[in-house]
Amino acid sequence: MSRLHVDWTRCDGHGACAELVPELLTSDEWGFPLSRTGERDPVVPPHLEELAEHAVRTCPLMALRRV
Repeated sequence: MSRLHVDWTRCDGHGACAELVPELLTSDEWGFPLSRTGERDPVVPPHLEELAEHAVRTCPLMALRRV
């Protein structure tokens, strides 16, 4: 299983990732992503793999990646 990782040096808080995988991420009041699981890099369950990959590809600053 993979995990989602946010590169905080790149993230500007657009919030697209939280909109695309709300099961794993939410946004703070400034739009920056927060893990819903409490883990720094949340585990991506098999049924969310495609959505997570889409979120990675859609991130405007390439701040999201799967590790």
